Amino acid sequence: MERFQVGQKIDTTVVAVSGDTVFIDLGLKSEGMLSVAEFTDKEGNVSVKEGDKISVFFLGEKRGEMLFTTRLSGEKADNSVLESAWKSGMPVEGKVEKEIKGGFEVTIGTTRAFCPYSQMGYRQKAEASEFVGKHLTFIIQEYKNEGKSIVVSNRAVREREAKEHLNELSKQISEGKIVRGKITALKDYGAFVDIDGFQALLPVSEIAHRRIEKIDEVLSVGQEVEAKVIKADWEKERVSLSLKALEKDPWDSVAEKYTAGTKVDGTIARIAPFGIFVNLEEGIDGLVHISELNVDKNTNLSKKFKVGDKFSVVVLSVSSEEKRIALKSASSVEQDNEAASYMAKQSSDSYSADTYNPFAAYFKNRK
Repeated sequence: MERFQVGQKIDTTVVAVSGDTVFIDLGLKSEGMLSVAEFTDKEGNVSVKEGDKISVFFLGEKRGEMLFTTRLSGEKADNSVLESAWKSGMPVEGKVEKEIKGGFEVTIGTTRAFCPYSQMGYRQKAEASEFVGKHLTFIIQEYKNEGKSIVVSNRAVREREAKEHLNELSKQISEGKIVRGKITALKDYGAFVDIDGFQALLPVSEIAHRRIEKIDEVLSVGQEVEAKVIKADWEKERVSLSLKALEKDPWDSVAEKYTAGTKVDGTIARIAPFGIFVNLEEGIDGLVHISELNVDKNTNLSKKFKVGDKFSVVVLSVSSEEKRIALKSASSVEQDNEAASYMAKQSSDSYSADTYNPFAAYFKNRK
């Protein structure tokens, strides 16, 4: 039988989960064994199943059984095993006993170790008291004087776990994928969305086709959203999402709907020094340049116009590719209809089928 060195790491496959034991494939006549407790959470849920790929470390042989672990627990941690754990990078379980100068005192079985402040936790700000009394997993970074001087790191474990988690996520989350997540924070520039423990960014410009002034008016913390991945840079750990990518773009039909000369009643959406933006429909704003407003070029437009006011325009040109519509101010459609109705009435009163007699019309209207 091929022998393993204590502390040796192997990548293997779970062949069975039975009772309190997980059996793994060693490529030999017999399987390796480790405790199912290593994969059981506080609620009793077992996170491993047949066929899963796992990484384990060799603990030793007992009564012909090859024993493995994913992390070294205290009762198995004699000096020789701890030295092997240091050489192999095997994770070890330890209890944070107390805070001392420069960090924490940690016990691994009956052995004392030191964990510097900088090596406790990962990407989190926490008070030292929050770690004291907890059982955590560490990597031995220094092993000196036959185990009398041991330095450990919890951060190294967390970084390793995070790297493995990101590697798995990168296989599942790529550009073009549709994902679901929960909003964890709102900022002026967008929202952070938790996707299986990873924080992706939903930029404010990708929330909707229309302009969003206040993000908290359309989204809220805790809200679940479905979005499309528009950028995934796993080396920099940056993923960008889009909600509007899952909606029909109103600009797709703008060229047919708003041809040059079309008159529209809109609403002032924004005011800039060079003109006013008029909202024609959800997600569609056009610009009335200051030169088309019949005002002096030095006019303070924000004093003359007000956001939210009705404003009638005529379409000058449309560029669907650049998502731009040029407009000019005009009388409202309602005013045009009233004028047309008035002229029609005047026409029926003042015109005959054959000729128009201004004197007859004058005296008719005097009656």
